[in-house]
Amino acid sequence: MGYNHWPNPGSKIKDNAVIHRADSRGKADHGWLASHHSFSFANYHNPERMHFGVLRVLNDDKVEAGRGFGTHPHDNMEIISIPLEGDLEHKDSMGNTAIIKSGDIQVMSAGTGIMHSEFNKNSDRWVKFLQIWVYPNKRNVTPRYDQMTLNQSKSQNTFQQILSPHADDEGVWIHQNAWFHLGNFENNVETNYQIRKKGNGVYVFILKGSAEIEGQHVETRDGFGVWDISDLNIKSTSGNTEILLMEVPMTM
Repeated sequence: MGYNHWPNPGSKIKDNAVIHRADSRGKADHGWLASHHSFSFANYHNPERMHFGVLRVLNDDKVEAGRGFGTHPHDNMEIISIPLEGDLEHKDSMGNTAIIKSGDIQVMSAGTGIMHSEFNKNSDRWVKFLQIWVYPNKRNVTPRYDQMTLNQSKSQNTFQQILSPHADDEGVWIHQNAWFHLGNFENNVETNYQIRKKGNGVYVFILKGSAEIEGQHVETRDGFGVWDISDLNIKSTSGNTEILLMEVPMTM
């Protein structure tokens, strides 16, 4: 299976970069669930936004108190959940029951197939989290689950690695040559990100605040994707700017 470089003329800003503005994302409002889709998902289908390399789904979800996603199946996908506010309860067919909250990261390798559910554990507030799907580089692996609590002091004015291809490296790991980083920056902090694997691209998602990336201004919930690079220059342009940086293969 192969993926070409991003065919997205509607949001292309140059030959090797795209910007997806927050208000251009797909939207779903089910009452108990409000979701924004950076890429095609469920009833939102945009042929120009099917994926960014092996990054298939980036959903910005908000779930009402006591509600959630009932038991449903997945297979051959690496699934990453990053809680932003509130407590999310997870149960799966591997026997795992867990609560994840802001500061945690959760990963599942669906492999040959799993069933799982996700519910808002809180009775008095919404839970907000990112749901991310990445195509794996190995099919039909044994399903696995992992989660960890991040040391958030490591992301102050720098990028902290939260995911990699290596089980013995910092953060959780997945079956893909991908590296995820989180950073929380004060105003006017400049940083340079070095590509870990030649040929990979980077999709940057602004959680809070604003930044300048390679001369382009991006704001809260904007996405910026770039490929055919060896490094990336990022400068925060507001205080308390939170950035999720996802380096992924552009082909598989």
